[in-house]
Amino acid sequence: MNGTLNKVMLIGHLGDDVKMHYFEGGNCIGRLQLATNEVYINKTTNEKITSTEWHNLVVRNKVAEIFEKYLSKGDKIYVEGRIKSRQWQAEDGSTKHTMEIQVVEFTFLTTKKDAESNKALSSSESLKNTNFDPQNNGLPINDLPF
Repeated sequence: MNGTLNKVMLIGHLGDDVKMHYFEGGNCIGRLQLATNEVYINKTTNEKITSTEWHNLVVRNKVAEIFEKYLSKGDKIYVEGRIKSRQWQAEDGSTKHTMEIQVVEFTFLTTKKDAESNKALSSSESLKNTNFDPQNNGLPINDLPF
């Protein structure tokens, strides 16, 4: 096989809101951190251990704007992308290195905005549910036995 593959798939929670950077010409970039957890039992102490790994995500242009609009700290997302290393010169003259995930595909799994609207919706639905006859022991009026 002559080809190579650089692909990452992650499911995790956002560590903070998306940090946006805008450039001349209308382009933008969003940076955020994603936490993934590994849970295991320490065999000697029988203690449950949670290990968190932080991943630096980068999204560009329209995707960055979507992330900024709909996501906030704590939201759970699925991302696919590729690993990209980057280096730059710091103010003190030292060379800094980082590894980033360039996001190309994503799915929002849970967002706080969705959770809040679902809570409000479920509580208002329980108040509006009038499909039950109070004299019929809480069974629906059109309850069929089959």
